[in-house]
Amino acid sequence: MPQRPRLLRRLLPAAAIGAAAGAVLLLAGFGVFVAAIPKAPPTLAPSADAVVALTGGADRIADAVALLAKGQAGRLLITGVNPETTDRELARLHPHSAALLDCCVDVDRRALNTAGNAIEAGEWVRERGFHRVIVVTSAWHMPRTLVELGRELPGVELVPYPVVTRRAADEAWWRDDGTWRLLATEYVKYLAALADIRLAPQVAPAASVAGRPGAPA
Repeated sequence: MPQRPRLLRRLLPAAAIGAAAGAVLLLAGFGVFVAAIPKAPPTLAPSADAVVALTGGADRIADAVALLAKGQAGRLLITGVNPETTDRELARLHPHSAALLDCCVDVDRRALNTAGNAIEAGEWVRERGFHRVIVVTSAWHMPRTLVELGRELPGVELVPYPVVTRRAADEAWWRDDGTWRLLATEYVKYLAALADIRLAPQVAPAASVAGRPGAPA
C-alpha cells in the first residue's frame, strides 16, 4: 500500500508538466492561427473554373457574384442557403446581378455547417469536372473551410478569396471580448476539422429542403 502514494507523487509532477506543455502548445498554435488570418482583402481578383461561396455574411455573396460578373469564373455555387430563402429573395438582395443569378448560379440549401458546405461543394465540383475553384468566405473562417474542402476535393486547386471584416482587420483584436471569443471558438473548430471530428449532422435530408446544388437560383 505505501507504494501507491509514492507512485502518485511521482506521476503528478509529470502530469502537471505535460498539461502545462499542452497548454503552451495550444496558445502558441492559437497565435499562429490568428497571425495567419489576412488583414486586408485580395489586391488581385483570381481566375478559376468556378466559385464556391459559403453563406454567413452578406459580403461573401456580394464578393462571389462580383467575381462572376468580372468573368473570373464561369459558375458560382452558394452553399448553406437557408431553406426558407427563396430564389426571388436572393435576386432581390442582389438586384444588379439578376441575369447572373438566372444563368450561372447554383444554390445549396442542404449544408448545415462548414463540413456540410464542403460535402455539397464537393459533389457540385466533381459533377462538373472543375479543376480550379475560388473559395469565398470570411478571413477568419477560411482556414477551416480549406481543410474541409481539401478533404472532399483532393487534386482540385482551391484559391482562397477571403472577405476581410473589421474584426479580422483589427490588430488589437484581444481588446474586444466578442472578437476574442469568435477567434478562440474558430480555432477550436479548426483543430476539430484537422482531426476530422464530427459532433453534429452535416447536411439536411434531401426531402426537407427545396433546392439541390445543381438547381439554378
